[in-house]
Amino acid sequence: MVPSLVVLLSTYNGERFLADQLDSLKRQTRQDFIVVARDDGSSDGSREVLEDYAARSPNCFLLLPKDPENRGACASFAILMQTALDQAAELGLESPYLMFCDQDDIWREDKIERQMNLMRATEAGDPSVPVLVHSDLEVVSFENDHVAPSFAAYQGLDIDRNHFSDMTISNLVTGCTALINEALVRRALPISTDAIMHDWWLALTASAFGKVAYIAEPMVRYRQHDANTIGARRHTTARITRWSHWRRLIAAASNPHLLEVGSQASAFLRQHGAILSRKQRRSLRLCSLLRVRVGLLQRVVYRIARVKKK
Repeated sequence: MVPSLVVLLSTYNGERFLADQLDSLKRQTRQDFIVVARDDGSSDGSREVLEDYAARSPNCFLLLPKDPENRGACASFAILMQTALDQAAELGLESPYLMFCDQDDIWREDKIERQMNLMRATEAGDPSVPVLVHSDLEVVSFENDHVAPSFAAYQGLDIDRNHFSDMTISNLVTGCTALINEALVRRALPISTDAIMHDWWLALTASAFGKVAYIAEPMVRYRQHDANTIGARRHTTARITRWSHWRRLIAAASNPHLLEVGSQASAFLRQHGAILSRKQRRSLRLCSLLRVRVGLLQRVVYRIARVKKK
């Protein structure tokens, strides 16, 4: 079967979970894909697991040459994306679709089929439009036991806040659920070293120049354990009194995460500013102010940026 998409898999010390994920790929109702994998300098047996699968499925599994350097998830997936573009002809792909695969999750059997159907519908016959399709997840434990039916609800995410001005300050896309088309990956690359994570950078790009589509059903069993790069944390509504509110507001320390958000916004503006709309540039300039290292000013900027755009 001629492949129509590439599943990008980056591993790092994931030997204990990796077989479960690879087996879930084998169970997909749609099998017209090729896995392109890279090990990010593991010290366990992750690469050996990949080598075994590559040897048993040479026509649909490409393992990148060994690289002892640990570059991190964002950089590793950026390498995989570029490889998929550079080697599309050798892989038999005319216009590749890319999916992102984490080492420790388990895919629902119809994940690829459902997401590709939505991708085609969202493109509406025009693959030149950058498109990102993502979904909800089921949160599971280290042992793959059920924790929560909806990652979005568990995290308290407002999926409707998916416009560009919203995406500049808050990421709604979990990388292991994402499917993107060639138009999006070509627009997004190169991914800046100031990007917080590849999925956020792709979400910014899709919301700026194309479309974002969502499946409100869990397509992935999202395993939680100590080695998660991001992970899921239950959302709670804090009880804020008038005095605690002001104490938080005037706190001297800046928020490290907001500093990163500001740096990412500034990097996106530098890379794409010439082709963004005036409104989009304003949103990025506002978020860039989060780089200020004064807690009070940073929080004021954040609250302004969080205002729902009409």
